[in-house]
Amino acid sequence: MKKDIPLRETLETKSLLLRAFTKEDVEAVHSWASDPENCRYMAWGPNTREMTVEFVTQMTTPGKDFAVVYKATGEVIGSCGIYPDEEFDTAIEIGWILHKDYWQKGYGSELAGELIRYGFEDLRLRRILSNCAATNYGSYRVMERNGMRRESYQKKAFWARIDQEWIDKVEYAILAEEWFAKK
Repeated sequence: MKKDIPLRETLETKSLLLRAFTKEDVEAVHSWASDPENCRYMAWGPNTREMTVEFVTQMTTPGKDFAVVYKATGEVIGSCGIYPDEEFDTAIEIGWILHKDYWQKGYGSELAGELIRYGFEDLRLRRILSNCAATNYGSYRVMERNGMRRESYQKKAFWARIDQEWIDKVEYAILAEEWFAKK
């Protein structure tokens, strides 16, 4: 990523608007962040209300952290982010969470695709990574649908807070040249 490239504060897809968080987002965020089923494969949660307020307050990096808004209703249905490492022109992670009421509707693939597009076209990154629990079929399918390939399978590398056990983790990546070739 070149330092002179400005980060975008909003991104848009057919169904979603990705924008900065506001303090008005706390209730929507808490609806999924406090639900054990919804945050089963996250490194955090389930949140208390205070933890959710702190999360929303800390998500202040425009162009990296985004609230996911369903355009049809204006409702905040998730959050996502892209985290570039300027030294290596790599996103060390893209990540997302959607309220479980919006699972299996294609929105995860849609928002991940936009994060990847943003990373390669706007931020001029050369490589983007993401990871998830190996049993999180929904997440790794989102990565695969967006052209990411599995690069590693790590045994008992992820602490599953909800289930209180170490579980396997998978890491996926895509290179700019791969993304532009399929475009």
